[in-house]
Amino acid sequence: MSSVSLLSVESLSVSLGERSYPIHVGAGVLASREHLLPYLAGRQVMIVTNEAIAPHYLAALKQTLAGADLEIREVILPDGEATKTLASVERIWDALLAAGFNRHCTLIALGGGVIGDMAGYAAASYQRGVAFIQIPTTLLAQVDSSVGGKTGVNHPRGKNMIGAFWQPRAVIVDIDTLRTLPARELSAGLAEVIKYGLIWDISFLEWLEENLAALRALDESAIRHAIRRSCEIKAEVVAEDETEQGVRALLNLGHTFGHAIEAHQGYGNWLHGEAVGAGMMMATRLSFDRGWLSEADVERVAAILIAADLPVTAPANMQAEDFLSRMRLDKKNLDSRLRLILLEALGRACIRDDTEAEQLHRLLERFPRG
Repeated sequence: MSSVSLLSVESLSVSLGERSYPIHVGAGVLASREHLLPYLAGRQVMIVTNEAIAPHYLAALKQTLAGADLEIREVILPDGEATKTLASVERIWDALLAAGFNRHCTLIALGGGVIGDMAGYAAASYQRGVAFIQIPTTLLAQVDSSVGGKTGVNHPRGKNMIGAFWQPRAVIVDIDTLRTLPARELSAGLAEVIKYGLIWDISFLEWLEENLAALRALDESAIRHAIRRSCEIKAEVVAEDETEQGVRALLNLGHTFGHAIEAHQGYGNWLHGEAVGAGMMMATRLSFDRGWLSEADVERVAAILIAADLPVTAPANMQAEDFLSRMRLDKKNLDSRLRLILLEALGRACIRDDTEAEQLHRLLERFPRG
């Protein structure tokens, strides 16, 4: 029997018809067999993790799986965004083939967004698709990348350019894993939490403004609420637009700018959430330039990002053309038109492909550098 009470776990659903799946959120839920075993496709289980996470949580996960008549193998990859490559995914494929795993195997992604994206892509492509489960251990992965089925790897010319949409069977969020998360990684995750308030829910943004200190202190009640509300918004958007043909693109507020920063600086030098923080500030300033936000709105966005210890300036060594050359490769672009996620108001985002080149260049030229 699991030591985790059902009452301590909150569950919500990503509604995608026959591919719907639950998100279980709770303290200690990693030890809960009833929240994990039902989602295994068969006896063969491959745990994919990295060198930073394995010492903390691999043994605990294997203990949860113990006694269930499973064949359990593991792949431990190096840590960091720089490892998010096809070569790393090939290591997962190699391990699956060496173990003789069949189409009824299950991959379990134990780690942050990098591990989740790579394990998901390996699952999407191994024998044309096998089951996988997300167990995210960073705040960013818990509120964003583990939900919605985006999987893939980076290319030197652009972030997440190679991948597939492949939904997990379940997402298991153990908030206790955040206690081993470095403060910088926690702040990076808060960028995605703040994003949800900016694009979708002004009342959530107001709650965040009042509770950022509690979140950074890992207050359990505050963390639970932030994760639950973030996942609710993500699940609602994904259910409406699974493959990002429309409204799901709103989830990329700040990401076009942010991905340019990550690619230019070298993957891993700026954390994804840090780049998104700076990118959201740029999108906010451009929305002001378009006449949709007030100066007070801009200052309010800057204040909450600073309170989360996120950057609000661009890298000192990036010029306007450095941004533009990377942004032209963005996946949201359509027929060579640059599509940006902007803010019509705080709490309401829009997809626009009509930003004048001169206006964008002017923003990039004058935006503060750090």
